Amino acid sequence: MGLKIAILGTRGVPNHYGGFEHIAGYLSRGLVEKGHEVTVYNSSKHPFQGKEWYGVRIIHCFDPEHLIGVPGQFVYDFNCILDSRKNNYDIILMLGYTSSSIWGFMYPAKSIVITNMDGLEWQRTKYSKPVQRFLKFAEKLAVQSSKFHVADSPVIKEYLDKKYNIKSKYIAYGASLEPATDETPLKEFGLIKYQYFLLMARMEPENNIEMILDGYCLSDSKLKFVIIGNIGNGFGKHLVGKYKNENRIIFLGGIFDEAKVKSITRFCTLYFHGHSVGGTNPSLLDAMATRAPLAIHNNAFNKSIIRGNALLFADAKDVCDLINSNNYSNQMHIDNNYSTITNEFSWEQIIDQYEHYFLACYKTNQEYYPLKHEGSILYKR
Repeated sequence: MGLKIAILGTRGVPNHYGGFEHIAGYLSRGLVEKGHEVTVYNSSKHPFQGKEWYGVRIIHCFDPEHLIGVPGQFVYDFNCILDSRKNNYDIILMLGYTSSSIWGFMYPAKSIVITNMDGLEWQRTKYSKPVQRFLKFAEKLAVQSSKFHVADSPVIKEYLDKKYNIKSKYIAYGASLEPATDETPLKEFGLIKYQYFLLMARMEPENNIEMILDGYCLSDSKLKFVIIGNIGNGFGKHLVGKYKNENRIIFLGGIFDEAKVKSITRFCTLYFHGHSVGGTNPSLLDAMATRAPLAIHNNAFNKSIIRGNALLFADAKDVCDLINSNNYSNQMHIDNNYSTITNEFSWEQIIDQYEHYFLACYKTNQEYYPLKHEGSILYKR
């Protein structure tokens, strides 16, 4: 059964930004390969301006964020939703709700809207108190305006189900199992195999980048510390300025070439994951898949995925002590993490879970909006 599916809520594919763009790319391609008709909505400012990508239909909608800042995100989501009303989609997957939930009343009445509820956005410290209150309200709107809900973490699912008395579906992010063996990208960035620590994240306070780097600066290590992530925002500029005289710290900026990222991750001495808010983070899964040794911030989100197979830290002193210990790699941890990815988090499995859930939601919806089959094409009566 082929469904007509639209993916909204991201800046678009291929990924030039972050987690939701990451999953949109893999999921859209995977669903096309399974015989579904998939459309991804892209920002008008996205570097990729084509109308098709690996069989995925691309629709560009006007995005004025570069002109008016954050309010532009609301305009962009409005434009995407407005266009979706013209296309008779069977399934609309809304990735996130920060700037889309206020337009929930505009969702196409006969499309099945499924929202991936992201992390607990209102807990992010980068937001002011008024914005945090708005995000709590937006979360409630997203639950009310969607017929079905996806949580990318068991912790998020438990919260949503209890808070809103719903039955959300747990589907995590995925990771690619293709091994990284090419050391060539290291030379491009002036890196030496197993002679650097690594952190990859958006430049946001709740990812604990500053705390990790403070701990590293207190340590006796002679190894470099490499950070991958776009440093163009305010917090990124703050970090670059704060550590500008520390020649051991290297900011590489955003890198969206997956082969290069895999190589840099595979050959690090220790990968630091400082995320403390949100669900299953794709960079953590990718690091597990590359068989890198891991040190993670001690919180429920991370521990639900790692299950004891990483070093833990909670503050700068922990990071310093951990680095000074020179005891980074545990082969059992590495093997267990790779097995977890293989058995639970490969993209093939995640795409299958999304497809099964879409079909189940579609079937459940039949009594309300019957669909008629003609060959492999589905259309509304």
